[in-house]
Amino acid sequence: MQDEFAGMPPKLYAASPSRLLALVDCPRRYRMQYLDRPRPEQRPQRAHTSFGLAVHNALRDWWDLPRDRRTASAGRELVRESWIDVGFRDPEQSAQWRRRAQEHVTAYLAGVDPDDHPTGIERTVSFVSGALRVTGRIDRLDDRDGELVVVDYKTSQKPLGETDARTSLPMALYAAAVWKMFRRPCLRVELHHVTSGEVVEHTHTPESLTRKVDEAKSIARDAQRADADYAERGVESTLFPPVVGPLCTWCDFRAHCPEGQTAGPEKSGWAALEPTEVPRAVEVG
Repeated sequence: MQDEFAGMPPKLYAASPSRLLALVDCPRRYRMQYLDRPRPEQRPQRAHTSFGLAVHNALRDWWDLPRDRRTASAGRELVRESWIDVGFRDPEQSAQWRRRAQEHVTAYLAGVDPDDHPTGIERTVSFVSGALRVTGRIDRLDDRDGELVVVDYKTSQKPLGETDARTSLPMALYAAAVWKMFRRPCLRVELHHVTSGEVVEHTHTPESLTRKVDEAKSIARDAQRADADYAERGVESTLFPPVVGPLCTWCDFRAHCPEGQTAGPEKSGWAALEPTEVPRAVEVG
């Protein structure tokens, strides 16, 4: 029908950065997560997700405290209030990692100026480019000496490097969205590794942001074609092959994917708490 009305703008494909990357990682998982209805049942939440959510929630809620209570030590209670006791081996392991989360958050907040309120906290941002509409949520948006900076909290057990900030598609798309929404240049992105206290940053150029947006638009075109084929053929569509590899042992939809089950035994709910064998794609936060 679209082709019958010359001059009409193309139909928008709306997606979050996570949805776009899901198609890149594994089309089969993308289909089960975003298209299949009813959606196949996912495995229970893993421990590293519970850990990451508690840390993120504590760092978010800290800014809502009255100024006289906005201290580093307040982070301990905020973690306790946000703690999610799901995915751990037993209550002892959960308590151990809750204490670690409290220590990490307290140490991180010791370096945060309580009077320097961010421009945005868990701010939803969006932009349209061509036939793509991207929507996502930023952990924190800072305004430093007139420069807007996108901040993302990380809670993985692995250290980060400059490459992680430079190559991150979500971070680049967030910066592009901020630039469009605030009508001010936004080129700097930062990964704040709460578990180590390290800050990894990268300053984009307008050209590098454009390349990242073009990359997202290319993925979106593939996703739009795949979605249309699914609408016509359902699970019989051949556009959602599984990508069998190490990530299959972590996949939330593994129980519904015979090919993925051949990749090896499923990881335990707390396996990502051990940094030696965790692929970056499964790290949360």
